[in-house]
Amino acid sequence: MRLLVTWLINAAALLALPYLMHSVVVSDFATALLAALFLGLVNTLIRPVLVLLTLPVTLVSMGLFILVINAFLFWLVAQAVEGFNVASFGSAFIAAILYSIISWALSTLILKND
Repeated sequence: MRLLVTWLINAAALLALPYLMHSVVVSDFATALLAALFLGLVNTLIRPVLVLLTLPVTLVSMGLFILVINAFLFWLVAQAVEGFNVASFGSAFIAAILYSIISWALSTLILKND
């Protein structure tokens, strides 16, 4: 049940992004659900490999390169899901940060730690 609620929270966070950034387009709620699912899968399967491969750069940048990895994965999902568009990599960078903040805030408000 918690996984389903988290998925819906992430979809809601994606739906909020076009109101904050005009360079992000989410056509409807079904697209947001699909994009949230893809983001979850990509972050589970591909992100650990990328983090491991870019570990030297991440260490030199004191962890800030993780933001670039998050932006790349956000942009990659936007390329894969029809109806979810991001204008540029710079927009994906900012959108990934906003998405994380919105998702965290909604999860903190809705999901209580028992």
